[in-house]
Formats: sequence, C-alpha cells, structure tokens
Amino acid sequence: MVFSGVLVLVFVLLGAFVRVPYVALGPGPTYDTLGEVGGEEVVSISGQRTYPTDGELRMTTVSLNDEVTLFGALGLWISGRYAVAPREDYFRPGESDEEVRKQNVQQFQDSQSNAEVAALRRLGYPVKVIVQQVVSGSPADKVLEPGDQIVQVDGTRVANEDEVLSALSDTKPGQTVSLTFKHEGQPERTESVTLAKHPDGEPQGFVGMQPIDRADVPFDVDISLEDVGGPSAGLMFALAIVDRLTPENLVSGEHVAGTGEIDEKGRVGAIGGISFKLVAAKEAGATAFLVPEKNCAEASAAAPDGLKLLKVGDLDDAVTSLERLRAGESTPSC
Repeated sequence: MVFSGVLVLVFVLLGAFVRVPYVALGPGPTYDTLGEVGGEEVVSISGQRTYPTDGELRMTTVSLNDEVTLFGALGLWISGRYAVAPREDYFRPGESDEEVRKQNVQQFQDSQSNAEVAALRRLGYPVKVIVQQVVSGSPADKVLEPGDQIVQVDGTRVANEDEVLSALSDTKPGQTVSLTFKHEGQPERTESVTLAKHPDGEPQGFVGMQPIDRADVPFDVDISLEDVGGPSAGLMFALAIVDRLTPENLVSGEHVAGTGEIDEKGRVGAIGGISFKLVAAKEAGATAFLVPEKNCAEASAAAPDGLKLLKVGDLDDAVTSLERLRAGESTPSC
C-alpha cells in the first residue's frame, strides 16, 4: 500500500508540475483599432486632418500558453474552449521563447507598415521605395543601408518596388549598373555596382537588396499596441487608417471584428487560429467578422451563432463590405 501510494503521489506531482511538450491555444484578447488602450489611441495620425469615427473595428488574437502540464493540458482540452497542439508546431527545435517573441514582434511591426502603405495607397497618397534589407557580402553591401530610398536604377527613375525589380529583370551577372539613392537627411547619391550571380540560380544579376514600398506623406501614422505579436492585425489597422482619413464613417456604429495579414498592395492573406478569433469576437460584442477568403471554409464551420461572416480578398473588398453593411445591403459572405 505504501509503494502504491508513493507511485500515485509521484504521478500526481508529475502531472501537476512537469511541463509537457504541448501548447494550449484559445481565444485571446481583442482590441478596437478605432479606440484606446491604456489611454493611448491604437491608431493615431498627426499632421493631417482626421475625421470622427463611430463604432468598432476590433482586431482579434489567439492566446498561446507554453506553460502546460499534463493535467493542465487535459483540463484545457476537456473544456472545449482550447486546443492542445505539439510545441514543435510553433517552436522550432532549439528555438527559445525569446527568439519566438522577437520574430512575432517583427512580424507585428511589418504588418503595421504594410497596413499604412495599403491604406494610404488606396486613398491616393504616393509611395516611395526603400531598402528593407541588404544581404551581407552582396554587391549592395557597403553601398546601401536599410532605410535608403531608391530613386533610380541604371538611369531609370523608380517609384515603387515593382519598378525596381523590373529595371533589374534583364540584367546579367557581371554587368555594372548605377543606383541612385537617398540616405536619410542627405542629398541623392549615385554609385555603381557590379552584379553577382544570383544565389537562387535565376538568370538576372544579383544586387543583394530587398526593396519595399513605404508611404511618402508629410504626416505621421502611429500604431501603439504592446504585447501583441504576429502579422494578422494588418487588415484591421489598415481599415482604421482609412476610416480616420475619410469623412464617411466606415462602420457607423456597427461592432465589426476581423483578422487578416495584409501586404503593402492591400492583398489579404490567410491566418491561423480563426476559430478562436471568432469566439473572441463574439464575446467582445461583434456582430460581423471580416474573414480572409482563404479562411472561409474553416470560419464557416466554426462561426458562433449571430456572427455575420464577411469574405474579403483585399482591402478594397473590406471597405466595400463595410459600406454595404452600413447601408443594410447584402455583402459577400463565407
């Protein structure tokens, strides 16, 4: 009896305190991108006229718990509110929690930049092309720096990243091209670089810099939200920017939630955890949810009663759906 009791005690202690290689996923907090968090506006614009907003554009998140014990995992799974998944699905072998956190923060920052460009581009504001990344040891290394604005490529003026890529598409390794660029606060400079062989085996010459579009406006857009990671808030940030900069009220008192990664051209990509985000949105009082079209099948199967699903493929779709929702008209749905 004593031996059996010891075994039971050991099992209880292991089940209660020893972590298992699983994570728990569930509904996370939501944030109104037209509202405030901690006394600060989530999306603020300075140096440009803005317009009053009415209603909510609520971004949704997924909670991830990496401190899961055996009994905790069983309890969360039985609750039906959470899902348990292998830790290796979210953390690469040898990757620390801090490394994952930094990656999520970077993705979140990129989503903010893409949201700003997509929203301002839709409203007719100009963009500029800057250097996002320079490959170490490449022809561009020691010439360009991240943040430099690309003005011309081999004498051809460029206004966006597509034009930069087009100007380089017919080049060959060993060819010399000129790059005209502006470093912050400095006048334009032109430097010549000799293109290298492309590391991916593509026929064109390799410069070694990644161009990306960024807004070229005389005002500032700030997004203030801490302790949130990942790229899936981009769509809701973009809509908040559009709403603040246009006299028409996008949501007009409606409580709309949503999710979706967005690129600088306004295209909305699929995200993970849609079922948990739908639950979080419903609990936060949303009556409609903007769903990336590639998530529609999963969202339809998991949608809570009373939550209208609005299918979107890009920012234009999202704006149009909100306008139709406001007018009481039919909207594309999942």
